[in-house]
Amino acid sequence: MITVKEIAQICNVSPSTVSNILNGKSNVGEDTRQRVLDVVKETGYRPNYFAQSMRKQTNRMIAVITEDLIEFSTGPIVEAIMAYCDDHNYRTILVNLRMYDKWKDTWYNDDTKLQKEVDPVIREMVSVRVDAIIYVAGHCRTINCIPDDLDIPVVFAYGMCKSKKYPSVIIDDAKGGYDMTKYLLDQGHHSIGVIAGAMDNFHTISRLQGYRKALEESGISYKPELLYYGDWKRASGYQIAKKLMKQDITAVFCMNDNMAAGLYDYMYEHELVVGKDIAIVGYDNKEIADYLRPGLTTNELPLRKIGKKAAEITIHSLLNGSLTKQNPITQISCKVIERTSAMR
Repeated sequence: MITVKEIAQICNVSPSTVSNILNGKSNVGEDTRQRVLDVVKETGYRPNYFAQSMRKQTNRMIAVITEDLIEFSTGPIVEAIMAYCDDHNYRTILVNLRMYDKWKDTWYNDDTKLQKEVDPVIREMVSVRVDAIIYVAGHCRTINCIPDDLDIPVVFAYGMCKSKKYPSVIIDDAKGGYDMTKYLLDQGHHSIGVIAGAMDNFHTISRLQGYRKALEESGISYKPELLYYGDWKRASGYQIAKKLMKQDITAVFCMNDNMAAGLYDYMYEHELVVGKDIAIVGYDNKEIADYLRPGLTTNELPLRKIGKKAAEITIHSLLNGSLTKQNPITQISCKVIERTSAMR
């Protein structure tokens, strides 16, 4: 097995320079960095993690704990975390709590159920000496499941920690709600109905804030009678359409693509044309958005960006010894994907 010292000799640099490059430190010239990385690739060098952990008291290992891996939001986040860690020579241990499988929809606000699953995992990760933990929520909310006295970095992705010690990376849903409403306003719509998610849901509350802000900036009064709460499922979009379509509206902001599809179902049954009789926008940019006809204008969730940023914060904290400030919440903006469901 080739060593760091041998790579240094091939590249005519010091072993510490090779080490700095492999550890992602930026105090090396780009030409030197690229030359070393090329040799690393050509020789098939792999770090001796056991030797490193004995010498540095670090395993270069990060635990990724997911509440439920099958949630549509979780996979892209985890993939981006693992890719970033791999690029910076950190291994990952993936632990799937399977909360939906075990507890269905009864665990979101139940600290007892969550801690029953999380506590033994935390103890196990500490025992195998992981350097840090990235906790990936399956349902965005304020989470209370990580003890304050852990002496390793913890970063939350897609959820916020109740503790003031640990940073979080989440969607900027307020801006997302604003952007989707502003898009409809710019298309000339002034009476915009809303099919929202669950009333007490973090995404719903934040997206509604953005909706109201966009209306206010345009001098349009908020009308509570144009807002209906659903449950994020296609059927609820259909049921709400029965009530909402009786209102004097020209457009509908659906807070996810599934409920938008339910509105499409209602429109089709009643021989109404999406984009002509009523403009519709969604949220998420799930696969269904591209298959609906006409294609659904929607807001793409920045899931990979959330994962990458969470990993970046984690590794930065490891290289610099501590987190930069208490409880920072990083919000990542969505991207409007324009199709033809709302164009005049």
